[in-house]
Amino acid sequence: MEKFKFVLNLLIKYHTVLGYSFVSLLTAGGESLFSSIVFQCPCSATWNLPYSLIFLLVPALILFLLGCLLSTRAKQLMTGCCAASRGEEELSEADSDLCVGMATCCHVTLAAAVAPITWIAMALLRGGFYECAASGSIWVSRLLCPDQEASCSEQLPKVPCQEAKPEQIQELLKELKAHSQVAGWTLIALVVLALLIFTSITRCRSPVNFLHLKFWKLYCQKEEEILMNEAKQHATELAEENVKCFFDGSQPKEFSLPNYKAWKKISLHHTFMPESQYYSILHKYVNKQEDDSNT
Repeated sequence: MEKFKFVLNLLIKYHTVLGYSFVSLLTAGGESLFSSIVFQCPCSATWNLPYSLIFLLVPALILFLLGCLLSTRAKQLMTGCCAASRGEEELSEADSDLCVGMATCCHVTLAAAVAPITWIAMALLRGGFYECAASGSIWVSRLLCPDQEASCSEQLPKVPCQEAKPEQIQELLKELKAHSQVAGWTLIALVVLALLIFTSITRCRSPVNFLHLKFWKLYCQKEEEILMNEAKQHATELAEENVKCFFDGSQPKEFSLPNYKAWKKISLHHTFMPESQYYSILHKYVNKQEDDSNT
């Protein structure tokens, strides 16, 4: 039992990293299956390049859009942002939280980019898409066939299908695969470097120190968990009361719920201020309500 709790705590503690790792592994497996079963290079000077680019970039774009669509932060950022009836106070708070909104957009973009970058990197390391695309490129043909006979440019698009003649032209496939793998490792290195720089800047600009940040994250996690539990309980009680009154033909009893303005306020983005130390927009709202009632 203790080992199970230990494993469960590790899963909860590193759920973000494990989630990204699972998405990356799933994407890598999907790319491997997709490239070996679906992708078939046409070996045509006209179609090699567009065919390969579509197979390389369109699935990556679809994965990115799905990542944005399924992101909870993206839903929070977009929901109600175009509502026409907004008060001056809400507009001023929204304007002051512009930086927070931009930071959220960056976080959503980076999180959604995990799967498409994995797709492109794995495709480049395997080499199939690049070999087909490059063999149909005029620029690559000029690079690989500077001193070859005139038939080299004509035979190059057939290299991925093992149909090029003579054999020395077919050996250009190794060079194309080397180009692809170098590009794949370069992409991975650039992504890791960009992630390191982004994480370093984020940590350096943090308004709190390391232990305070851990407490802040723990508070936000527990607050969201308790909020969802309370919301589920209240929604259940309200639904049960309304259904009961419908069938009994009776009047519902008084049921206390936050009004529209309260829901709107706790749905705004929050900027941490060291002097006030409100750890969330809900924390800020509750304390502001208490201060207003005391004055």
